[in-house]
Amino acid sequence: MPLISVVIPVHGVEDYLDRCLDSVLGPAADPEGLEDIEVIAIDDASPDRCGAILAARRDPRLRVISTPAALGPGAARDLGTKEATGEYVWFVDGDDELAEGALPAVAESLIVDFESLYPDGTTSPSGGARYLGGPAVTTLADHPGLIHLTMTAWSKVFRRDFLAGLGISFGSSGPAPHEDVPVSTMALLTAGKIGVLNRVCYRYRRARRGSFLAAASDGNFNIFRSYQQIFNLLSERSTVSAPDIPGVRAAIFERAIWHYTTLLPLVPRRRRREFFHRMSVDFRRWRPEGTGFPPGLRGLKFRLVARDAYRTYSFLDPLNRLRVALRAS
Repeated sequence: MPLISVVIPVHGVEDYLDRCLDSVLGPAADPEGLEDIEVIAIDDASPDRCGAILAARRDPRLRVISTPAALGPGAARDLGTKEATGEYVWFVDGDDELAEGALPAVAESLIVDFESLYPDGTTSPSGGARYLGGPAVTTLADHPGLIHLTMTAWSKVFRRDFLAGLGISFGSSGPAPHEDVPVSTMALLTAGKIGVLNRVCYRYRRARRGSFLAAASDGNFNIFRSYQQIFNLLSERSTVSAPDIPGVRAAIFERAIWHYTTLLPLVPRRRRREFFHRMSVDFRRWRPEGTGFPPGLRGLKFRLVARDAYRTYSFLDPLNRLRVALRAS
């Protein structure tokens, strides 16, 4: 049994796939000589040269599974998980990269830090250090701020048996994007212990042409389905004890509303008012009793969401972008 199974959904990423594979299988990925890995690449009916790139790799640790029709990244991850034999599973997107030495560093850690990788080759930190700077082993009940980290599959390394026992899959959350959210959240809620590694192990490529999050899309409405699934599970599943602990349910609620606000600019302009109204409905539906408003700009945004005050809210983002630009300059 390998220690780590790296599952890579592959679709339309021919310009980046070689770099991704090098970061997982090359010497820089494993300078300490950790050979005990397997890499399962799901060629998800990729329309470009990805299939040929995978076929050209001669590495016994790499196994390629091809699908006759595109499943989407969520279902592709599920397929890779079924085929995995490692003690741990790490999901890596085909256009992203692992940081040097990441594989030996992540063993027995559920959460890792990441950095953003931009088209010009520059990088920027995730900002997750303020949440990852606590104990090396913790729980969500003891460290609720962990819920504010990115809700992505690739920022977490799962014990395979634990992942199978969650009773929830990536594909059950519907089409991309945001199919990672329910699995990521339920993993944090259910884990008896969470290993936290305050080290950059993953490089997330931003602004890639063709990426789900590179342009405005109606697909961002899928976020409501993802969080609906989470809150339904919180109400229905007796196996999840963490929501009964003060602070956890409130943290999940705040994370959901803030996540909505970050996606609003990525919704086509003609549908932003509709998206904002859905935000307001969820705010009133899921807000825990007695929960106040966060401080600063975030609190102001939350108050406007609670009032469904889209017109006033729409003036905030240009002003906030100007404020950030002035501060940076």
